[in-house]
Amino acid sequence: MAAVEYLIHSKNPELRKIDKVIEALKNGAVILYPTDTAFSLGCELSNKEAINRIRLIRHLSQDQQMTFLCDSLSNISEFAKVSDTAYETIKRLIPGPYTFILPASKMVPKYAQNPKRKTAGIRVPDSILAQLLLKKLGQPIISITAKIPGVENIYDYDEIMKHCRNLVDIAVSSDEYSFAGESTVIDMTSDNFTIIREGAGMEKLNEIISINSI
Repeated sequence: MAAVEYLIHSKNPELRKIDKVIEALKNGAVILYPTDTAFSLGCELSNKEAINRIRLIRHLSQDQQMTFLCDSLSNISEFAKVSDTAYETIKRLIPGPYTFILPASKMVPKYAQNPKRKTAGIRVPDSILAQLLLKKLGQPIISITAKIPGVENIYDYDEIMKHCRNLVDIAVSSDEYSFAGESTVIDMTSDNFTIIREGAGMEKLNEIISINSI
């Protein structure tokens, strides 16, 4: 069955449409939606079946930790163990295009963690639409970039839909996008932070912190 599509205004999202997306998420839907970094595949963090569908769509192994969105630093602290140093650094970076690799708390389902390291990837998006979805849903939303086989431009809604129209349940587009690019991934499992992937926001990161790179 083809995805149900919603065009939602970027700055003044229509609450009626937001409510439809929330209802679908609560019923186990996999969605395509724009974040501040790119189009992403998403579902409720608590829905194992929906997460497994995303793994199949993206060809991800069961060992791959799942990145998810939180709406704030206090929300991150519910789902991860955040050291004082990490807390102060994250506070200066969010919202924005950064994925923080942190030790997962008991709130993160085992099927969404890295099974060996017991870590989770967490972001706080700089996106009105994504933030509204998070607040209305009341729990984190999976955010995996829509790098679907055959898709060359992860910022082009029409191209992505050619390949995943029958793979997702809901597809959200907007009148305007402000994609920063792929997130910078920072391992914060110790106080010696390490950059796993350089991406958007590196200039700001370099201004506030001395960090290792691999």
